[in-house]
Amino acid sequence: MTKQLDRTRWIRGLALAAATLSFCLGSMLPADYAEAQELRYQRRSILDFFLGRRYIDENPQPEMRDQPRRQQQPRRRPPTQKAVTPMRTTPVAPAEPVVQKQENAQKILVVGDFLAGGLGDGLAAAFETSPGVVVEARSNVSSGLVRDDYYNWPGELPKMINELKPAMVVVMIGTNDRQQMVTDAGKEKFRTDGWFTEYQRRVLAFGKEITSRKIPLLWVGLPAFESDSMTADAVQMNQLYRNQVESIGGEFVDIWDGFVDENGKFIVTGSDVNGQQVRLRTADGVNLTQAGRRKLAFYVEKPARRLLGTQASPDLVRLDPGNLPALTLPANPMEHTQPISLSDPSLDGGAELLGASRTPVTLTKSPRDLLVEQGEMAPAPTGRIDDYRMPTPKTAAEVSVK
Repeated sequence: MTKQLDRTRWIRGLALAAATLSFCLGSMLPADYAEAQELRYQRRSILDFFLGRRYIDENPQPEMRDQPRRQQQPRRRPPTQKAVTPMRTTPVAPAEPVVQKQENAQKILVVGDFLAGGLGDGLAAAFETSPGVVVEARSNVSSGLVRDDYYNWPGELPKMINELKPAMVVVMIGTNDRQQMVTDAGKEKFRTDGWFTEYQRRVLAFGKEITSRKIPLLWVGLPAFESDSMTADAVQMNQLYRNQVESIGGEFVDIWDGFVDENGKFIVTGSDVNGQQVRLRTADGVNLTQAGRRKLAFYVEKPARRLLGTQASPDLVRLDPGNLPALTLPANPMEHTQPISLSDPSLDGGAELLGASRTPVTLTKSPRDLLVEQGEMAPAPTGRIDDYRMPTPKTAAEVSVK
């Protein structure tokens, strides 16, 4: 009994000493550290103090069990600033100013099928900078001179001419005409003699509708196609167009060489108007790309400018009160008038350099004139190295004198 009492007293004394030591150490630490430790070790038994930190971490207090352990976050380095390389941008060319067309600008009427529509786009680009020219394209994609029941060009063309009053008409048609034709005599198959006879009559009548009005006509031929049969038909139809159009005073524009190679074969890629190799035809082997349309218009542009004259010049300007040149006369004309004397020597060349005068007229010809005009040369003096004359023999009198 005495031993248990002594042991209890020893434990109490040890606990009192530990509490005293803890109080002293807490008072010596900084305030913030002491407060943190007080919160951390509050309501903990003396066993927690003696068994150390491992016991505390493995047996957290009830109020701390629901909280996750705080892990030490790794220090993050500040992001290094990389040198920013300025982006290279392609310089944008300044937009060209739009040329304002004149009110009295001459009109070029372009008619025909889908190729004529592309030709109209190319001509519009060609005359974009010409204020005196306007391009009007009136094309129908699937039209032609065979199927007048689908689109009646002989009936529509006079209406367009009366409406627009063009200075010139450009025709490109025929790609859709490779088919059966219905005539008064019946149906004619393509490539037969009857078909070509009727087609020739329709081409001639279509062209006369333009030339009879004293309007210049440019008929553009067909290009080569990827299909060999279409190319062969285009050659035959171009010959028909040329003969009929030239017979009524029109002009046939041959574009064939621009869309074939040196052997006359169809090409997809070729030279554009600037000499660069570009794609001229689309994948179907029939239509034209934008570059092909511009090249097509290149062949028409030259005769069109010749027919339109100065009206097609890009330097043509319209004079109005804002850009008229100054034509006013001076207020006092006498201030700008310098009188001269009729006897002034400067009027007859008296002030020329060194008193130059006219070369006197001679009747005899100079050695130069004799040499140039007649091929005669004056004889060399006697005894000179170029004197090739034979010496004359001396007479008896001359010998006796010596």
